[in-house]
Amino acid sequence: MSAEFLWYIPNQVHPGHRGDDAVEDHNSLATLAGHAEALERHGWGGALIGTGWGRPDTFTVATALAARTTTFQPLIAIRPGYWRPANFASAAATLDHLSGGRVLVNIVSGKDNLAAYGDSEGDQAHRYARTKEFIRLVRRLWTEENVTFHGEHFQVTDATVTPRPVVRGERRHPRLYFGGASEAAERVAATEADVQLFWGEPLDGVRERVERLTELGEKLGREHAPLEFGLRITTLVRDTTEQAWADAEAKVAKMAGGEGRFAADPNRFTAVGQQRLFDLAARGDVLDDNLYTAPGRFGGGGAGTTWLVGSAEDVAKSLRRYQELGVTHFVLSDTPYLSEIERQGERLLPLLRD
Repeated sequence: MSAEFLWYIPNQVHPGHRGDDAVEDHNSLATLAGHAEALERHGWGGALIGTGWGRPDTFTVATALAARTTTFQPLIAIRPGYWRPANFASAAATLDHLSGGRVLVNIVSGKDNLAAYGDSEGDQAHRYARTKEFIRLVRRLWTEENVTFHGEHFQVTDATVTPRPVVRGERRHPRLYFGGASEAAERVAATEADVQLFWGEPLDGVRERVERLTELGEKLGREHAPLEFGLRITTLVRDTTEQAWADAEAKVAKMAGGEGRFAADPNRFTAVGQQRLFDLAARGDVLDDNLYTAPGRFGGGGAGTTWLVGSAEDVAKSLRRYQELGVTHFVLSDTPYLSEIERQGERLLPLLRD
C-alpha cells in the first residue's frame, strides 16, 4: 500500500498556534485557503483540521477549503455528541459528493466542553460505547438504504442518506480515522475504525501497539478490511542535522520562557495516549535516533509533545522505519505552518516517495 502524507491546518480563534507566525487574519478564508492551495502545489494529500468547542467549526472550514481546491483532502475531526450520526452521515456524504470523493474523517472521543453545546456523557466505558455505536451507524448509513437502528445511544428508523458518498475502487465511503490508547479506545479501533492514529511514540511503542491492535481485531471478530495505522507528529526539518537541532533547542528554550502560543491543554493529563507521551521524557530527551521529547515539558500536548528532528534525510529515514512497522498514513506539521508546507513538501516528501 502506498503511503499517505497529510499536513495540519490550524483553525484557531487566536493567532500564533504553536509558535506560528500568522497575522491577525490567520483564520480568514484567504489565509486558510492559501494553506490548502499550497498543500496541493507542494505534493501533500491534504490536511487534518482539528475540532473542539471554542474554535471555528471544523466541518464549515473543511467545506470552504474543499470548494477552493481540486485535490486537497480535508481530514475532518468530529465528535459524537456534537453531531448525531444521521446528521453527520448526511453532511459528510454531501461534501464527499460535491468534492469528488475527497472527504476523510477523524473521530475524536477526547474531553471537550460538552455542556457548552448541550452534550453529556458518563464514564470512559460509556463514552467509548457511544463512539462505537456512532461509527457503526454512520458506516451503515453510508453503505445501506432504509437503515433502522435502535441502540443504547442512537436511533434511526428507515433512514437513507442521499446523495451517497463517492464509490471508487475499494473505496466505499470516507475513510474513518480514530485515536486513543486506553483499553476501551483500542477495542473500538480494533473493530470499527479504518485507520488508528498514533501520536509520536518511539518505534518500540508503535510496534507493540500495531501488534496488539491487530491481534485484538482478530480476537474480537473484526468485520471490515484490515486496520491500517497512522502517525501524527511534528517534523522539524532543516538543511543539516546540526542546524535542525540548534533550531529545535532554541524553539524549546522560547517555549520554556513562555514565548509564543503554547497554551496548555486542560485535558492533557486525562488522556492515556497523551500521558504515554509525557512519560517518555523520563527515558531521555532524545529517543531512537531523533525523537525529541523535551517539547512535551513546555507545549500543549498532542502532536507538539514529541518532534522528529534533523535534516530531510534524517527525518525521512525515521519515518520509513515507522513504515516498516506498518504505518501508512502520516499527518505531519511544524511552524510556521505555511512556509513549512513548502520546505517539507520540496525536501522531505520526495525522499519519502522515492
